[in-house]
Amino acid sequence: MATWAIDAFGNDYAMDWAQDLHEYKTLELVETTLDNVIDSTEAELEAPFAAEALAALEVIARLQGNPGERDPATAEVDEWVAACKKKVTPPLLEKARLALARITAESSELRQLWQDSEHWEDWQREVAALQSRVLGGAAA
Repeated sequence: MATWAIDAFGNDYAMDWAQDLHEYKTLELVETTLDNVIDSTEAELEAPFAAEALAALEVIARLQGNPGERDPATAEVDEWVAACKKKVTPPLLEKARLALARITAESSELRQLWQDSEHWEDWQREVAALQSRVLGGAAA
C-alpha cells in the first residue's frame, strides 16, 4: 500500500475509494464500506478494508460538520459532502462505532502495519481524533 500520511486519505486505497464516492448520490458506499469491515468473517481484518472504512468514517465526520484537515487530497470529498443532503442516522453511527472497534483491534492488519512503524503513536492519535469527530468521544 502506498501511504504518505497518517490521516484517513493518506493512502492509495482511501483515495481510490474517494474517487468511487462520486458515483453515489446517497450514503450507500459509506454504509457498504462499514458493513465490509463489520461483517468480515476473516480472523484478521485486511488493511485495504480498514483503510477504506477510515475514509468512510471521515465522510461521516464531515457530514456532521466535524471535518478533519482539508487539503488538495480531500477537495473532491469535501465537494461531495457539500452536495450531499443526507443526514447521518443513529444506525449509521452504530456501524461507525463497530467499524472503529474492528479497525483498532489487535486483529486488524492496518493497525499491525502502523504498530510496526515509527508513526504508530501518531496514527493512534489520528484515529482517536477521527473517532471523536464521528462519535463525539464515545468509546469504540
